[in-house]
Amino acid sequence: MRITVDGFEDVHRVQQARYPVLEPRWQPVHTIYVPADLFSSSTPSSWGGQAFDLMKAHLPDAAAMAEVFELPAGLAADVHARVAAKLAAEPVEDLRVDFEDGYGVRPDAEDGDAVAAASALARLHAEGGLPRRWGLRVKSFADGDPGRSVRTLELFLTEVVTRAGALPPGFTLTFPKVLMEEYLGQFCEVLAALESRLALPSPVRFEIQVEAPQTVMFLRADLAESLGGRLAAAHFGVFDYTAALGLPPHEQRLDHPACDHARHVMQTAFAGTGVELSDGSLAASPASASTEDVHALWRRHAALVRHSLSHGFYQGWDMHPSHLVSRFATVYAFHLAHYDAHAARVRAWEERRAADGGVLDEPATIKTLVAALHRADSALSPASPKA
Repeated sequence: MRITVDGFEDVHRVQQARYPVLEPRWQPVHTIYVPADLFSSSTPSSWGGQAFDLMKAHLPDAAAMAEVFELPAGLAADVHARVAAKLAAEPVEDLRVDFEDGYGVRPDAEDGDAVAAASALARLHAEGGLPRRWGLRVKSFADGDPGRSVRTLELFLTEVVTRAGALPPGFTLTFPKVLMEEYLGQFCEVLAALESRLALPSPVRFEIQVEAPQTVMFLRADLAESLGGRLAAAHFGVFDYTAALGLPPHEQRLDHPACDHARHVMQTAFAGTGVELSDGSLAASPASASTEDVHALWRRHAALVRHSLSHGFYQGWDMHPSHLVSRFATVYAFHLAHYDAHAARVRAWEERRAADGGVLDEPATIKTLVAALHRADSALSPASPKA
């Protein structure tokens, strides 16, 4: 008699839905966010121009790149060329127009700013300058006025669709300060209603910001599944999170152990689900226009980006044009430094031999190496693809 496993098919279907096997896909290395009242159709090019001018003035050659970012000469030359090309071709990969903390409470202005920002984004789309990902951060339901958040979103989407004829690709929403899990279901209902009203592609997806200990407590593997495929990403918010824990102001930093804990919970909760992860930001700009102060800012930001990368967070938030230089320099150096060695180990595995140094890789390690190569190829393109 054949022995069967009762209920296996049902459990396996749940597994496939919760942990889908997904093809590798592009993920931006950063998100910039700009207060709505300061946003215009020239914002991406302005950020790129300011970053390029800073690089020209304070990072003129490969020797300077090697000194500031502690890179070998050959790697520094490669990274320097790539960063310059990136700033000229695509300085912004992911953009959020901010109506939350960066914008503040402006009851008499928010309607107009929502329409104006949407109009500017539609103009960017028409001109071919819309970043590959773009969208807005609405106000939190935790603020006690979900109607304000919903009205801004509706005005914004209506204006974009009216001007562009449809919702351009790459759109996503940022939903901040999710202190109660129930807010997520309520937000999904709002999105469903807007899809119906504006004939939007379904489902409109959004990212949650993990900015409070309360949020960390309800992160789990079936959360994305329960939201009907709408949850695209989880982004860490360092300043609200560390403030909520009661850390002193000088310890509100991205590399604090408390932030590491939150990030690791995010990783554990969403591993295998397809939900992307992003780290937070550095709330600082150069203290002055002097080379010393610009270099100090780049070194601090680069250290935080390296910390994120080493913890498996391949995206972060940038708050100032200067951050673009240190973001791309650090990301490129991180991927290029290991690219050839990773590729050699994958080739050795495929040829059923030990890699250099006698390394005998396990299948799980090979899977990780292949994923790292894909991330590198994605991060290094399109301005300077890896040959």
